[in-house]
Amino acid sequence: MYHIPYNIDLKAFSRKLRNHSTVGEILLWMQLRAGQLKGFTFNRQKSLGEYIVDFYCKPLKLVIEVDGGYHITPEQRVRDQHRQQILESMGLHFLRFRDEEVRSDINTVIEAIERYIKTFEATEYN
Repeated sequence: MYHIPYNIDLKAFSRKLRNHSTVGEILLWMQLRAGQLKGFTFNRQKSLGEYIVDFYCKPLKLVIEVDGGYHITPEQRVRDQHRQQILESMGLHFLRFRDEEVRSDINTVIEAIERYIKTFEATEYN
């Protein structure tokens, strides 16, 4: 995987997003922060090229998105899919969860992330 440039122009917007997170994003961040998930460090509202992703773990090449209500519109779904395809072309992998899903069943969300980590470690390090 090559270096994905940090876009300094998105720094203020990224900070604004962190300060206006959804409940699901906050709950998931409480589980991901400070290497609490199998020792991996995640960034929150991370600028990757021209985009900002909800959560990013560089060693795992993993982007996690928590989709709130506005992600259900057809237009936003097309934009999300396009953005995801561009980032996947850079070697990144995506996990997507609905905000409601994170709020109502955080344990299942964490289990899905742990499954990704287990699969990644089995394929990447062997």
